[in-house]
Amino acid sequence: MKKIFVNMIEPGQTVDDVFVARDKQMAYKKDGDPYLTLSLEDRSGAVKAVAWDNVQAIGKAFAAGDYVRVKANAVEYRDALQLVLQHLERPDPAEVDARDFLPTTERDIDQMLDRLIKISKTVENPHLSKLLAAFFEDNDFVGLFKTAPAAKKMHHAYLGGLLEHTLSIAMLIQAVSAHYKGIDKDLLLAGGILHDIGKVYEFSYETHIDYSDAGRLLNHIVIGVEMLEKKIAGLNGFPEDLALVLKHMIVSHHGTRDFGSPEPPKTLEAIILNYLDELDAKVTGVRAFMKTEDPQAAWTSYHRVFERFFFRGNVGNSNSEKD
Repeated sequence: MKKIFVNMIEPGQTVDDVFVARDKQMAYKKDGDPYLTLSLEDRSGAVKAVAWDNVQAIGKAFAAGDYVRVKANAVEYRDALQLVLQHLERPDPAEVDARDFLPTTERDIDQMLDRLIKISKTVENPHLSKLLAAFFEDNDFVGLFKTAPAAKKMHHAYLGGLLEHTLSIAMLIQAVSAHYKGIDKDLLLAGGILHDIGKVYEFSYETHIDYSDAGRLLNHIVIGVEMLEKKIAGLNGFPEDLALVLKHMIVSHHGTRDFGSPEPPKTLEAIILNYLDELDAKVTGVRAFMKTEDPQAAWTSYHRVFERFFFRGNVGNSNSEKD
């Protein structure tokens, strides 16, 4: 287990711990001697590092993206913290806990999963009930579903984020589905629970969150439809029309083609899912952004994606998260 995180390091310290190595670059001094720069990262942040000595040996010891154990001296260089490497090697895998290097949900994963399964069991349609059970009885799927992030950056971009987001959507559906007449709550719940299942394969998250090859080539919508079709194929007598509208919910949940959906929502259930998904993503994304800002400031800095500043004023206490 790690003992020293990036945000704990101060100039003058000797550092001996495991980090993720990123941004590896070999460069040369004016006299022609090589030196190596890289970024050392964990869940708390990143720090620049440089190797002046034993450069070739250190450079051959790792690739960008590897876990590395380093011994280094922390110094201040141009008003910024920097580590001067003395030694670098790959660690024993037993020393590595991915949760030390990637952001993780603050909520209890098993409790969230239990709550989501309980919600899934309220679905009365026998075909949808069996379909949801088929997913939650698949240990390989559940293992990935409990761990995967929901995004690379924008919202729920941490281990357990996909489960947290899916549970939030299911709870929102419970809250609003009875408000509108003519809504198929069972279909809406099933679609809400399954809308992002493709993200278990869209992302890789061993040392950092990024898109997998499948994620870049297909994206989670296509992957999700494929996963749904495979599960349905293992169920006897699943109605084709029900499968069609359920797949439509996965296909359309981003709302428009500009945001990645091949088709816009064309059923009431798909419309509701689209807006609830957007609501949860945006609220969570803005909350995460606010946490990085000065808590005493009435306004946040400019958010480039949302193209606005966010006002907090004197209502900071109302920003506490709720189930």
